[in-house]
Amino acid sequence: MLKTKSVFSPIEPKQDGLRILATRFRSRGMPASRYDVWMANLGPSERLLRAGQAGRITWAQFARRYRIELFEQQALDRGNPSIKNHGQKFTLRLIKQLAREQHVTLMCHCAEDQSQCHRHVLKKLILSNAV
Repeated sequence: MLKTKSVFSPIEPKQDGLRILATRFRSRGMPASRYDVWMANLGPSERLLRAGQAGRITWAQFARRYRIELFEQQALDRGNPSIKNHGQKFTLRLIKQLAREQHVTLMCHCAEDQSQCHRHVLKKLILSNAV
């Protein structure tokens, strides 16, 4: 089962399962006990995050650009003509498979009730047939 929550929400070990912090920034003073693994590569880029927070782009634009970022070809792909990672595709597939077998929780710094948060876009993308 794949779910989302704020990294500041109460820890529920059995219900949360593997706790993935999917943000570029970990946050100063945050104890590592709040999450199991920090995957900065799954957070929106700093530029996109700042544009969204400053209101320079709409939520729809942010979500679209974030999805594009996740699948952007990386420098590593240029050196591999046969098998390409296509951004985070393999990482997203791994999370999808783990969520079939156990509880996995995607987390970020947004409030628990914040609906316009990249963790919701990430969850929807992982559960889709796009990965």
